[in-house]
Amino acid sequence: MKDVLRTVFGSVFGGHPDGIWAAPGRVNLIGEHTDYNDGFALPVALAQTTRLAARRRTDGRLRLHSAQAGGPVVDLAVADLVPGAVTTWAAYPAGVVWALGEAGHRIGGADLHFDSTVPTGAGLSSSAALECAVARAYDDLYGLGLGPPDLARLAQRAENAFAGVPCGIMDQMASACCVAGAALHLDVRAGSYEHVPFDPGAAGLRLLVIDTRVTHDLGDGAYAALRTGCEQACALLGLAALRDLSPDHLPRAERMLPARLRPLVRHVVTENARVAEAVAHLEAGRVAELGPILNSAHASLRDDYRISCAETDLAVDSAVAAGALGARITGGGFGGSVIALVAADRADAMGAAITAAFRAAGYQVPHLIPVTAASGARRIE
Repeated sequence: MKDVLRTVFGSVFGGHPDGIWAAPGRVNLIGEHTDYNDGFALPVALAQTTRLAARRRTDGRLRLHSAQAGGPVVDLAVADLVPGAVTTWAAYPAGVVWALGEAGHRIGGADLHFDSTVPTGAGLSSSAALECAVARAYDDLYGLGLGPPDLARLAQRAENAFAGVPCGIMDQMASACCVAGAALHLDVRAGSYEHVPFDPGAAGLRLLVIDTRVTHDLGDGAYAALRTGCEQACALLGLAALRDLSPDHLPRAERMLPARLRPLVRHVVTENARVAEAVAHLEAGRVAELGPILNSAHASLRDDYRISCAETDLAVDSAVAAGALGARITGGGFGGSVIALVAADRADAMGAAITAAFRAAGYQVPHLIPVTAASGARRIE
């Protein structure tokens, strides 16, 4: 693949790249829609990555090309980058360059060619992989000396302010900071994290991503509406963030809120508790105990947060009926992917059952992706 990147880079830009970098997509074990509420999450980095061949430029031009997007090179002036100036896929990498400059880093232009195996629109953070690959490459190209959390924060800034998606920081932290064989226990408010061992194979289990092929667009307003609802609830409750509400105080808080906000608050509070429970099980080596937690989380995301859909519900129901220990929708929702934890010797039968159920319902055949907890953004050549 590195040879292909170099070859295409040469055909598009001429010459050779200064290096090749990669940043992974992510799947979140538990802790959905908690990051923008200052809460907790437990993602793992995927083996699927966005790879980037890059070369520093001295003329202030940023030239972008994607194997997936196709089309001509996007040619931009670094000095002219402002939010709203780029509206295509190029807004994500250009936004990172803008965020670096806005933060006071002395940077210039670059030639960047991308190729990715992270599915787009599947809730697996293809945008964060793209952003973190650029951030990591620029850190090396311009000798910035930034650590993974710094790169993640700059990538989130790019997505929020430049691309216009009000995401939390969990996706970028996972893509930048994960290590192989571990999940990332993230405390968003503190900006801290720890690596928790995650090796389902050692327990005779497999974690599968079920990409339903139902694409989603978090910039279409639905995601922003959820975040706004959480902020409104905090204002009514006098809280800095929903993370500050304990499960014990949830019933009283619900009585203080209008009916439309109660389910949002209920999901976030109970989801933070599920993260703590999941971490305790993993630290004790009880991977199978994640199953009931996944089922509980899906019910909360389906009924309280209302981000599931017919296809993701069918994937969850079919997985559990075929023997999965637990399953849930993952990512921002409104389509995308489901994760299922299943005994290794039942994984193929479960996949066949899900595929049969989708065909019977007239849906696209889903794509099943085995999960291996991988490393975060890195230079690979």
